[in-house]
Amino acid sequence: MSDKGYSYKSHGTNSSGNHYCARDYGNGSNAYHYSNTDGSYYYSNPDGSTYYNNGNGGAVYTPPSSSTDSSGSSSGSGSGASGGSGSGDGK
Repeated sequence: MSDKGYSYKSHGTNSSGNHYCARDYGNGSNAYHYSNTDGSYYYSNPDGSTYYNNGNGGAVYTPPSSSTDSSGSSSGSGSGASGGSGSGDGK
């Protein structure tokens, strides 16, 4: 671990010319980012949040997984319950 609180796992440029970097923050916390030749870039942060910028002014931030899991499982569970219930009612 460096003074910065992370160590590099890997970094470089892939065959398409896109830069990537993966970091290990310890305790199972990893992060990576990449920046593409088209100006877009993506960050996956150690807290589970993600950030994507398309390079043309559009950006999407996804909160840490604890927030997403809760709404995702609620949505998935609702969808499953609907399907199950619909299937049960149909019979």
